[in-house]
Amino acid sequence: MSQVQATVYMLRCADGSYYVGRTTKDIETRVSEHNEGINETSYTRPRRPVTLVFSEVYDRIDDSIRRERQIKGWSRKKKEALIQGDYEALPDLASRPPRS
Repeated sequence: MSQVQATVYMLRCADGSYYVGRTTKDIETRVSEHNEGINETSYTRPRRPVTLVFSEVYDRIDDSIRRERQIKGWSRKKKEALIQGDYEALPDLASRPPRS
């Protein structure tokens, strides 16, 4: 049984927002599709052009699905720390319940 690699990626949209997605295609091809309106999402359509700011490749699709969902749930600040490669800041940017 062959493994299919999947890439989790983040795009910066023209309006400054971020889009997190996952693909089994070559990442450059997928970003071009977003910008050319081919197989694009309704989120990125009005926010073109988009720029690739982050990507990670996974050997297992289910791992990429988990990672995509995880990043989608993050705050803007935490996404920006990931984009900048500031992995040490990520735990401090996690959502925490208020202390009583």
